[in-house]
Amino acid sequence: MRYFLFLFGTLLVTVSSQAQLSISIGFNIDRQPVWGPAGYDQVEYYYLPDIEVYYSVTNRRFYYFERGQWIGRSSLPARYRSVNLYTSYKVVVNEPNPYRNHTVYREKYLSYKGRRDQQAIRDSRDSKYFVNKNHPEHNKWKKEQQQGNKNGNKSNNDTKRGKKR
Repeated sequence: MRYFLFLFGTLLVTVSSQAQLSISIGFNIDRQPVWGPAGYDQVEYYYLPDIEVYYSVTNRRFYYFERGQWIGRSSLPARYRSVNLYTSYKVVVNEPNPYRNHTVYREKYLSYKGRRDQQAIRDSRDSKYFVNKNHPEHNKWKKEQQQGNKNGNKSNNDTKRGKKR
């Protein structure tokens, strides 16, 4: 009987810790770069097929192949100077270190090279992206949020006093 209780307890702890992990992952809209594609709430990496480079949203680093190894830097090297991140196609990859499987991604997304039909977060008018501090609508959104909080508190006080708005 003790064995079964121990086994049940271990199983319960394992399941609850996995549930907490999945809840804590959540969304990362505010961390995605504004040149990223609209339509994704959670992104680990972008793969840019035009230049065969990966971008880690979490670490804010580009990973590119140079001299036989993958290099991670906060900016792209000069050879990619002409790349327009807003218009080049990005594939969302939710896998750790996808550059380690580069051959798979290169073959799978070869047909995406040269595509320019993706909307960037910067150009989206979906208000969920306004939380991103680099979005053009962020400051306006932030002011509206602050005013909404002030008005919300005011109307709650008025309601408590029996006043109608």
